[in-house]
Amino acid sequence: MLMVTATINGISVQCPEGTTILGAARRSGIAIPSLCGIKEVNEIGACRVCVVEVEGIERLVAACTAPLEEGMVVRTDTPRVLESRRTNVALLLSQHDVACATCVRNGNCVLQSLAQELNILEVPYEKQVRRKPWDDRFPLIRDSAKCVRCLRCVQACAKIQGCDVWDVQNRATRLDVGVHGGLPIEEAGCTLCGQCVTHCPTGALRERDDVDAILDALADPETITAVQVAPAVRTSWWEALSLPRELATEGRLAAAFKAIGFDYVFDTNFAADMTIMEEGSEFLRRLNGEGELPMFTSCCPGWVRYVREYHPDKIANLSSAKSPQQIFGALLKEYVGPKLKMAPAKSVAALEGVAAGAGLGIGVSTNPVGEGANDEARLAAAAELGATDRSDYQGSRIFNVSCMPCIAKKYEASVEAMTRTAEPDVDAVITVRELARLIRLLHVNVATLEEIPFDDPMDEGSGAAVIFGATGGVMEAALRSAHFLVTGTNPDPDAFRTVRGWDGWKERTFDLGGTPVRIAVASGLANAGKLLDAIDSGEVAYDFVEVMACPGGCAGGGGQPIHEGRELAGERAQVLYGLDEKRAVRFSHENPNVQTCYEEFLGEPLSHLAHDLLHTDQSRW
Repeated sequence: MLMVTATINGISVQCPEGTTILGAARRSGIAIPSLCGIKEVNEIGACRVCVVEVEGIERLVAACTAPLEEGMVVRTDTPRVLESRRTNVALLLSQHDVACATCVRNGNCVLQSLAQELNILEVPYEKQVRRKPWDDRFPLIRDSAKCVRCLRCVQACAKIQGCDVWDVQNRATRLDVGVHGGLPIEEAGCTLCGQCVTHCPTGALRERDDVDAILDALADPETITAVQVAPAVRTSWWEALSLPRELATEGRLAAAFKAIGFDYVFDTNFAADMTIMEEGSEFLRRLNGEGELPMFTSCCPGWVRYVREYHPDKIANLSSAKSPQQIFGALLKEYVGPKLKMAPAKSVAALEGVAAGAGLGIGVSTNPVGEGANDEARLAAAAELGATDRSDYQGSRIFNVSCMPCIAKKYEASVEAMTRTAEPDVDAVITVRELARLIRLLHVNVATLEEIPFDDPMDEGSGAAVIFGATGGVMEAALRSAHFLVTGTNPDPDAFRTVRGWDGWKERTFDLGGTPVRIAVASGLANAGKLLDAIDSGEVAYDFVEVMACPGGCAGGGGQPIHEGRELAGERAQVLYGLDEKRAVRFSHENPNVQTCYEEFLGEPLSHLAHDLLHTDQSRW
């Protein structure tokens, strides 16, 4: 590798040829501020904040795009450089809504930090803030008055996700960013992956805030509030709270939700294990000729939206199993709610009457539909119950919240196909960032909380469920249980770990009871698009494919805490793998609560009742 030697601020620097001045400076511990740059994604020198002086070149040079050359002499701190940076940032501030106190990125905004760093106390330019209307019901919110036209969102959407939702509009001083083709965001093919949000340096892009709806539910004495916590949340929830990592345990996370005021705190890992039982069983059926191959995982709503928007011919390839979020919602309101007597008296009495009418002869306090009942009796009970007045039970009585590392989950919860009665199974979804805001709002001192377990019967999750939050985790979990379902014996729980790693597209072949199974794992929608194109061209052939919309999976989700210039999906995933190794149960089919749910309520995977509650038709989304 050819190396070049140069001088930056009098310090000799040696770097591989092709390294930018900015990259070389950072390698040497020399700070150069930057606003628009994202390595290998958005290296365009648009903001001119990283300008430096180079001996022999009259104009100032953008350090993020100019390569370091042999013998180059660079100064990053001359009066000319400082004045240029201050002018450029002041001009941006003149076109920016500087209502920092009410911005979700207050204290975590690159523009705000630059203004402080450059000691900009006044803006000597006329204020020209551009405001465009936006549908505030959409899960992703864009505030044009806070856009600094750095083009990060444009490039992240195009290069990382291959979707081109955002585009540059107009030119020169009128340059702006907006939805591609001037379309309403609902019609622009947005998958709601949220990668534009996590790469935005300001508060111009954010998730729709649903904290107020949760506060209303918490304040209503007639409403029972329950929350489920996704696997990847436990890897990052502490990051925005100044909480030491060692205190950020699962038990303290559960305690934080109880301190917020939730009546019940459940673990989505239970529902992830249920997903594996349903999805794994469905895959084996398809492998035996009942359905389209390859089968695609369906637990990521960003991926499902991508298939619908860009490859609608592949909808039939999606597993019909709902995501863990939605499986949890359905089981909470149909199984766990009555089991724990969460419903008011009249709904309990109605359910007991239905069970008795079906000849089941049991009470809901121990078994909501009847132990040992066949599918027909269960379906009859469920159908009869559906004809009774359940508004108190499924509506205002139980308010079901999910905490997710994802913005697309807000959309998924509202999909009409997920609403089996007048009320959705999941009433509200908050991201990890909203959780942090909720904790701060209610002045919960997390560090002082005693650890508590998640509430039973959704407190138990296997190691297989935990790794759902990392790319490849769903595939690994599914193969662990599929091996058991085929052979009757458990494999080594780490037998499929070669699907781990951060390559955007991985493929392997595993032996499943004598049958070779070709699998692929992709994270990031641009990689998913390449994979689908290769399938269509006949270049590759698979039986089972996992896709996560976000690079690194949910650990790198669009609802995770934002850290400028750092991608933490890999570090967060290692936390999940560590939790998996420590779990007493590492297979979804060995989760005792899952076994009980099938024995008491569903019968078996893919039963009629399981299909009614735990599966969906994405063509209706």
